[in-house]
Amino acid sequence: MTSAFTEQPLPPWQRAVIKVGSSLLTDGKGGLGKRNAAALAGLIGHFADQGREVLLVSSGAVAAGRGLLANHHMGVIQRQALAAIGQTPMLALWQGLMEQPVAQVLLSHDDLRNRRRYLNAQSTLRELLRIGALPIINENDTVAVAELKLGDNDNLAAAVATMVEADILLIATDTSGLFTGHPVEDPDARPVPKIDEITTDIMRMTSGGAGELGTGGMYTKLEAAIKCASAGIGTALFCGHDAKAIAALAEDRLLGTYIEPHGDQLVARKQWLRHTPPSGGAIRIDPGAVEALCEHGASLLPGGVIGVEGDFSRDAMVDVLPAEGNCRLARGLVQYQSSDLRRIAGHHSSDIQKLLGFDHGHSVIRREDMVLLAPTSTAGF
Repeated sequence: MTSAFTEQPLPPWQRAVIKVGSSLLTDGKGGLGKRNAAALAGLIGHFADQGREVLLVSSGAVAAGRGLLANHHMGVIQRQALAAIGQTPMLALWQGLMEQPVAQVLLSHDDLRNRRRYLNAQSTLRELLRIGALPIINENDTVAVAELKLGDNDNLAAAVATMVEADILLIATDTSGLFTGHPVEDPDARPVPKIDEITTDIMRMTSGGAGELGTGGMYTKLEAAIKCASAGIGTALFCGHDAKAIAALAEDRLLGTYIEPHGDQLVARKQWLRHTPPSGGAIRIDPGAVEALCEHGASLLPGGVIGVEGDFSRDAMVDVLPAEGNCRLARGLVQYQSSDLRRIAGHHSSDIQKLLGFDHGHSVIRREDMVLLAPTSTAGF
């Protein structure tokens, strides 16, 4: 089928969340199918070869479970059971198509609203990306109840994109993008290639449900795009079973709809870090760490820490000071509470697990969680 959309360039990106719905993963008989998944897996592999990072929010567990238990009733409890049964074949489908290892991450509403669980999930996803794995994320349907469910994987994908500070959200749909009306029922429906701002009138363009196996539709995709846009993340809608659309993405071009973000994500975060009230704690670092931070834009590693002042919890905002004096070089969100940081100060990152019995990551403060304050601030801060 010829796309109604013309190609447009995508903005540069390094980290993306790709969301794939159930309709693209079924075989027409209620089970999982490989055709669309294989094309999308090839695209993800292409991005990995380029050194880019991808997280996959994949539906399909319920469909896979239903395929194994044909004609099973689809009540709430039964759907939870089917999700539990279908998780393994859904993951096996992706792993069979990928060269890189895949990792399952199940999230619930509680994981996103509880600060400590949110940070733990964030750290896990970042570590998976660091080691070259493909995180495959889904809502924890097997335990979530109605009042705690996120509701659909479109909004889950938006939450994940915000959590990992992605540059773009790519939503694979079963249509080419957004139209002014239903593209099948309305002969006058026109494609909408780009949206600067999602208004009430644009939301009214959406119609129709998500199908028997899905929980979302075009409406929820625009809801997700609104959330991403407010976080400085663009959203692209494309047809997940259109070979031309997938080939275009591999060339950083889009056959579909692009929703512009508001403002600059990096600038907004750096401003937030700069103006968030401090905890009163501080970390002193050696000259080598000063150079790594100020001249090379590196994260702060435990080996460069020579002193810890005050008491603070994990994720507290702390000042970074030189070995002598009180000139604030930087400030950021610390990965280890003060008592743990004193134990690992001066040690290599590989020693953290041995010293503490756990590991929140190899950095004391990650580059993305830090802003430089000294006049010599350079290197991307």
